Amino acid sequence: ATRVKKIIVDTNIIFSCLLNSQGIIGDLIFNSDTVFEFYSNQYMRIEIRRHWNKLKKISKLTDTELETAYDKMLTKFIFINEELIPQKHWEKAESLLIHIDLDDTDFVALSTYLKGSLWTGDKSLYEGLKTKRFHSVYNTQDLLKLRNKLTTL
Repeated sequence: ATRVKKIIVDTNIIFSCLLNSQGIIGDLIFNSDTVFEFYSNQYMRIEIRRHWNKLKKISKLTDTELETAYDKMLTKFIFINEELIPQKHWEKAESLLIHIDLDDTDFVALSTYLKGSLWTGDKSLYEGLKTKRFHSVYNTQDLLKLRNKLTTL
């Protein structure tokens, strides 16, 4: 069996999944058990709660529907406490992101710490990291291609 790949998921992907679990992002999260293992940071759960009303408004879901979508999504994630990430990973992430977006430091630090790959919907982050030769970053299309490749092996 092929080893399951660790995929670190940033905020915009998680929000997209909550807003439309029927879309490509939802499909990737819910139907990739054999090839991907999804991670995010503990803080993400606070982020979701902070934006709850906005998510409800955009998705036009009721509280119950959004709760259900959220609970279902949580079963697919492993949340890592940021405090477990050693300092050197924070420093590496900061040096990579200094001219891109320091708001994403925790996701990049988590990716290097877990030796995983970052999945982002943020174009400037994606392109910025590629430019810095940080190759373990995927956008949704990349991840779809990768899943197809890994499931046909």
